[in-house]
Amino acid sequence: MTIKTLLLLALIGFTVFFVVTLASAIKKARDGGSTPSLLGTAIGFVTNFFDTLGIGSFAPTTAIFKLKKLVPDELIPGTLNVGHTLPTITQALIFITIVEVEPITLSLLILAAVLGTWLGAGVVSKWPRRNIQIGMGIALLVAAALTLQAIYDQKVAGGTALQLTGVKLALGFAGNFALGALMSLGIGLYGPCLILISLLGMDPKAAFPIMMGSCAFLMPVGSARFVREGSFQLRSALGLALGGIPAVLLAVYIVKSMPLKYVRWLVVIVVVYTAVMMLRSAFTEKK
Repeated sequence: MTIKTLLLLALIGFTVFFVVTLASAIKKARDGGSTPSLLGTAIGFVTNFFDTLGIGSFAPTTAIFKLKKLVPDELIPGTLNVGHTLPTITQALIFITIVEVEPITLSLLILAAVLGTWLGAGVVSKWPRRNIQIGMGIALLVAAALTLQAIYDQKVAGGTALQLTGVKLALGFAGNFALGALMSLGIGLYGPCLILISLLGMDPKAAFPIMMGSCAFLMPVGSARFVREGSFQLRSALGLALGGIPAVLLAVYIVKSMPLKYVRWLVVIVVVYTAVMMLRSAFTEKK
């Protein structure tokens, strides 16, 4: 049995665990509040389509929820996690299957993000969120500039490698560990991971199974806790899942068929968007 097969089987196991947990919550809902609305399903479709392209789904979903007053503020974190878990797992299962990445590299970088979240979150959560947002925002803008140079062949910042070895593998592990830990501060993994993979000389497409696999292993466990505590809105969460899964299937085809040059342009767009959102949050949120 190959490493990739074991990884997929483990992810399926996490999926079964989450589905059983969510099914119990649906069974307990007796007030009809579990039926997704058309608007909720549409939100799930749009946000997960762009999530599959690397944009991220939490920030835009939060903005829509608050704008439309669909979910009470205190239930938004749980609703986001529960609702986006199955689409994220779908992304991971597909990209791990269809995108070629050396299995040991893939497994170690996913493990790094998981360990970062579980072991490093307690330390990172005590750091000043605003300072980290500013630092990450500036760093991402610089990295986006390096990727632009690669597009125009002015400087190599990215490549076509499908594996990391030696020092680069150690740097990749450390980098994804740090990104996993930073997720506890609400700093998304997708944009920074895209840049990390590119700067280490890998094909940017290789970032998709790595970053989505990382989140897919993290989200079922965290979401199950929200379900058990009832700290989410079931109707909106089911809408995100119902609309999100077909959106993922559509977006995967686009990413898979993109030439490398256009994938790099996608990386630039995603990273600049992520950097701007981080800097905006740093200057608008209370310290």
